[in-house]
Amino acid sequence: MMAVVHSAEKMLPSGLRPMWRKLLAALTRDDATARAQRMAFIAFAIRVFSAAIAFASQIIQARLMGEFEYGIFVFVWVLVVVFGNLSCLGFHTAIIRFLPQYAAREEHDEIRGLTVTARIFAMVSASALAGTGLLALHFLGDRIEAYYIIPLFLGLFALPMIALGDVLDGTARANSWPVAALSPTYIIRPLLILGFMLAAVTVFDAPHTATTAMQAALAATYVTTLSQFIAITWRLRRHFVRGPLKIDFLAWFRVAIPIFLIEGFGFLLTNSDVLVVGLYLDPDQVAIYFAAAKTMALVQFVYFAVKAAAAPRFSAMMAENDMRALASFAGTTARWSFWPSLTVGLCVLLAGELLLSLFGPAFTVGYGLMVILFAGSLAKALVGPGEVLLTMAGKQTLCVWLYVGALATNITLNVTLIPLFGLTGAALATASATLVEAVLLHVAVRRSLGILLFAFANPLSLMDKTRAN
Repeated sequence: MMAVVHSAEKMLPSGLRPMWRKLLAALTRDDATARAQRMAFIAFAIRVFSAAIAFASQIIQARLMGEFEYGIFVFVWVLVVVFGNLSCLGFHTAIIRFLPQYAAREEHDEIRGLTVTARIFAMVSASALAGTGLLALHFLGDRIEAYYIIPLFLGLFALPMIALGDVLDGTARANSWPVAALSPTYIIRPLLILGFMLAAVTVFDAPHTATTAMQAALAATYVTTLSQFIAITWRLRRHFVRGPLKIDFLAWFRVAIPIFLIEGFGFLLTNSDVLVVGLYLDPDQVAIYFAAAKTMALVQFVYFAVKAAAAPRFSAMMAENDMRALASFAGTTARWSFWPSLTVGLCVLLAGELLLSLFGPAFTVGYGLMVILFAGSLAKALVGPGEVLLTMAGKQTLCVWLYVGALATNITLNVTLIPLFGLTGAALATASATLVEAVLLHVAVRRSLGILLFAFANPLSLMDKTRAN
């Protein structure tokens, strides 16, 4: 095997050989940093593959339904995913905070209690939210555009499975199982949505509408989440044998709620542009904006991959109370975020108009939006997963206020600029809010942890300066 590796290295240009050796070391070493690198690499690979799947499925759906019906579907589906995630009330990330610490101390009773409690809580919370939504549709349906009613009705029944799936994702990430964590949501479910949609319109002659697409999405969500539930439960029982449950609900809840506020504001920050566009503009405009945003979303996948790898490592480092190691690793994650984001983003922009044209001729007007959105994504990549670092360091309250400011900026700019500049206003608002978020994260990490979190800075410089003084 090593002979093959060395032969492959000799075939590479001399300039690429150092990069090859670093990649090989990350894939073969067994230290904590290498494991985090492997998880980031796997997560990124899954997200890139899923982006290809999502991109292809979105093109097919847009072609099948047309701009108007496709716009209805993406607006409702974004609403479902956002509120399904929010209904977990932070428990899907609290698992990542607590489980590695329990595992390090071999507290298996707490692990069993935490995983069971998070699942039940998410399901109950999402079901209550779905019931509230059904009542709202019943009593306020006359105030909603008629073409949204049935898709919204179907989407409400997906909420419990979305929430359970997010908890299962968090459980797998906490155990450093990136494939089990990411493939159901980002590979299996999109493939099933597309497969069920194609089967409905070709085999059963269903209408090419948003309602048919939501029926496909509902079926795909249940199949994916229930299959993931079986797989994760089986793996947990292999690692942590059956035994009593120790439940410390109040301790978990006290941590989960600030995380819910942080991630809730962050998730709304990521998706509020599509939601506000849907509130102000017609579905065909939603479709164009969504296509541009999701085509540019490959840049965000780099950040997501680094975030998935960094969270368990940050948690473990906080338990070890080694702030210098934490600062060094935080700086590494910023560099992991920035350089791949820059490379991926430039490649996507080069092919931007061609990619948008695949959705249909009307979608190419979204290229300018892609350029604006890329600038915002690059600003965020400069500081890496700063909110994850703050959360795992116990600075949840600070992070909450940070995201309140960023979300308020986003919504204010959206409602101000969209009526003036349409889709361009939405892109400018989103990019500006992302820049504000990055600046606030940098300042918050610097002041609360003494870490200079910036891709081009030495993260230990503040600590060294303090020690010298």
